[in-house]
Amino acid sequence: MTGIPVLDLSQLNGTPEQQAAFRDDLRRATHEVGFFSLVGHGVPTRVIDRAYDVARAFFALPESHKLAIENVTSPHFRGYTRMGGERTLGRVDIREQIDIGAERPAVPLTDDTPDYWVLEGPNLWPESLPELREVADDWIARLDVVASRLLAAWAEALGAPADTFDAAFERPSPYLKIVRYPGVDAEQPAQGVGAHKDLGVLTLLSVEDGKAGLQVEKDGEWIDVVAPAGAFIVNIGELLEIATDGYLKATLHRVVSPAPGTERISIPYFHGPALDARVPSIELPPALAADAPGATDDPANPLHAVFGENWLKSRLRAHPNVVEAQHPHLLVGA
Repeated sequence: MTGIPVLDLSQLNGTPEQQAAFRDDLRRATHEVGFFSLVGHGVPTRVIDRAYDVARAFFALPESHKLAIENVTSPHFRGYTRMGGERTLGRVDIREQIDIGAERPAVPLTDDTPDYWVLEGPNLWPESLPELREVADDWIARLDVVASRLLAAWAEALGAPADTFDAAFERPSPYLKIVRYPGVDAEQPAQGVGAHKDLGVLTLLSVEDGKAGLQVEKDGEWIDVVAPAGAFIVNIGELLEIATDGYLKATLHRVVSPAPGTERISIPYFHGPALDARVPSIELPPALAADAPGATDDPANPLHAVFGENWLKSRLRAHPNVVEAQHPHLLVGA
């Protein structure tokens, strides 16, 4: 392990002193770094191993099978993104992936419907790999439990009631990506995914054991992150930065492409509230408030308190081809 703290979620099953120690470590890690590795999370190794087996099976499908569920056919930005089909800061990311969200009917749209409701709807599943849906549904259900425990611990660590975030997550918007980064032969590190901050509340990232590539910005430098075996890498998103007046800071991170002849598969899970939810602001204790500099003010990346607005901002920038195919009226906003 390099670069970021390691926290053990099983401490929350322990004595009051162990629980308090976990909350203190959680607050410190996400105030100072914004990232940590999480062990003791309770997701069995067999579940993680099966997810990677199915992920490899998906990426090994014939290209025609994957393109049959390409995201340009989805009004909801779901499905397969071909290699180079996503952008970060206007530059092409060298990866392929499938995006999976909550399986729900599309929202009927009227002139008065906020644009972000286009993000809700059904997924696209490969007909030749039905087990992918089973694995994805199970993954989302298990990580929802882990993320909910973390949010309750964060709230208490910041002097608020444990149920502070519950109302915003009564109808959550979970989102899952299964991503493959191919090896790249380049003199300079190639952009697997460019530097960015996550748009939501928190992310739990699983990476194949021992695989490098993730880099986190700290004090103006990029630090390499490799998690312990079986751990999730956790980071906060922009909405927790807003909720804590910048005490918790969403951190820039990126992925550098692996070496030629290798690949890197990862499974990031994004724990999002209802699309129309505003994550409640936390009134910090004076000692913590003194270290809260306010949310980041970046005209190039405005932060929106409503989750759906922040998520749509990200989708418009990352997938202009989907916008052009499905929502040309939103191109100006992209």
